[in-house]
Amino acid sequence: MVAPLYKNLEPTMGDNEEDVDADADVDVDDEQNWEDWTAEGEGEDDDLELLCLFCDSKYSSANSLFEHCHSSHSFDFGSIRTTMKLDFYGCFKLLNYVRSQVARNQCWSCGSICQSRQELQDHLHEQSGFESNNLPWDNDMYLKPYMEEDHLLYSFGEDEEVDDDDIRSADEDLARIIKVLGKTCIDDRTDSETSASISKFLESCKENAVTEVVSVSKNNGASYSDGAKVNSKNAKLGSAHDGVSDDKKSNDSSVNPADSEIIIVNKSYFGSYGSFGIHREMISDKVRTDAYRQAIVDNPSLIKGAVVLDVGCGTGILSLFAAQAGASTVNAVEASDKMASVATQIAKNNGLLWNQEQGSGVVKVVNGMVEDLIVSGKIEPQSVDVLVSEWMGYCLLYESMLSSVLVARDHWLKPGGAVLPDTATMFVAGFGKGATSIPFWENVYGFNMSCIGNELVEDASHIPIVDVVDGNDLVTNTALLQVFDLVTMKPDEVDFTASVQLEQKSSHSAGIESTVTKCYGIVLWFETSFTSRFCKEMPTVLSTSPYTPPTHWSQTLLTFREPISLSKMLVNGSSSTVGTDVAPAVKIDSRISIARGVEHRSIDISLEVTAIGFDGRKRQWPVQMFHMR
Repeated sequence: MVAPLYKNLEPTMGDNEEDVDADADVDVDDEQNWEDWTAEGEGEDDDLELLCLFCDSKYSSANSLFEHCHSSHSFDFGSIRTTMKLDFYGCFKLLNYVRSQVARNQCWSCGSICQSRQELQDHLHEQSGFESNNLPWDNDMYLKPYMEEDHLLYSFGEDEEVDDDDIRSADEDLARIIKVLGKTCIDDRTDSETSASISKFLESCKENAVTEVVSVSKNNGASYSDGAKVNSKNAKLGSAHDGVSDDKKSNDSSVNPADSEIIIVNKSYFGSYGSFGIHREMISDKVRTDAYRQAIVDNPSLIKGAVVLDVGCGTGILSLFAAQAGASTVNAVEASDKMASVATQIAKNNGLLWNQEQGSGVVKVVNGMVEDLIVSGKIEPQSVDVLVSEWMGYCLLYESMLSSVLVARDHWLKPGGAVLPDTATMFVAGFGKGATSIPFWENVYGFNMSCIGNELVEDASHIPIVDVVDGNDLVTNTALLQVFDLVTMKPDEVDFTASVQLEQKSSHSAGIESTVTKCYGIVLWFETSFTSRFCKEMPTVLSTSPYTPPTHWSQTLLTFREPISLSKMLVNGSSSTVGTDVAPAVKIDSRISIARGVEHRSIDISLEVTAIGFDGRKRQWPVQMFHMR
């Protein structure tokens, strides 16, 4: 299951997102008396303890803390700030981002996931692979302090000199931040603990406004003229959300901006499935729909008389298959209001909708997110014999719907119950020039426009590409990347790191092995299996491989910074750089980490590539980061 228009890589938030005008409704003099903050805050920072970003060490000043981070953890804050030209907001978000990554034992730089805090500290290295226009912390959710009472957030510029103009500029911008964060609220949730946390942080900001904010402005030459746009998506929720009455809004409590972001993303995500186009695309995907139909309809010993749960039913096609196969009850769960209504009408039109009064039908459409339905108790715990869901996204894990499926499994599935599909497997292989846009641009009506193709390939080294790849364009063997057992896996196992080794693809043609081929990157795809563990009569496999008929998932391409030459035979014994035409590699070692992104329903992918020559020499490239969102 994938949301529409993913290939643009940037989801449109539509009416959920708008900029807050820098001057709109912000009257600093009326809201607070900012002039007396400095006097009230003087002398109150002497006893502050600043906690290291990576370990438990504490320091009395930001400078000493950052010196420690540089020498002990390879984190050079000053260099990063200068190189990336980070203004105050950029620095603020960077620090929160690093803390959030460390809390997950994940490297802030390359995204690698470690098993322990000590392993992470041993792994830490200098920044690599970041582009100033594609920073992972460039998200308004990082304006919310990750750690409560994190004094470092308003101390990182304390030792720099400022002038009066900088102070006035930053005072006004801090007022706007507080104005926006202070109004961040949501109409259907309250969280007093989060509200208290934000209030406490805002008070800390006010008490330390001069020393914390302005100095970075001077260092980076930033005027913050667009400061009021901070967290604009959340600000809108606080001002006018779905026509909520003023009385109700006045009683709302402030919540974590990250929670607001999640609600916005969820609304956009489920709303996108209200479009019939995406459902036609999925149902028309014959590989997908036939695999599910075969697993459900052709396994009567599993489905006949069973209570079935369909998570994310959409139009209800899988629920209809289950009803057709003889299920006694089918709970069709759908979070999209529109599609829940549509699924209800479709089941009714086909005489399959459950009707308690008439004692007819078996399909019960339940509108809501899995996590909310558990709280409501609309479905009895451990009452389901078979859980079926088409949860897969691009690169298998995009959209993070698997987490909801696992929650549903743990709460509603009977002990020994079946999960369809019950396994998911990810594969990788190296792709050649034919899978890129270069061949098209090499001959455009007889003209060579390859410079365009080369630039597009270079740009693709920063962005995952979703496209259909022909099996003939793969230049290496296929390697197994990861296997998920959906019956036993735990939710945190969705994030993983795995290593694969790729070699030039074997061929039965004479002389092929002696040639040099170029590998431009790796392509990822997946298979989900309905194994004989549950499907006794008719096991089946749904494959998105480049060697099988294409599906609406296509494949996901991660492009190298530069192509790597491969060969099975030593070319000329050259001592040149490994991976070039004159010294091709015999193997490519790849270390791939895939983790749920901080931005809800996104995933982050890191790629580490090492070319190995015939003589054992190695060449390693900087880590590449890819963000699917």
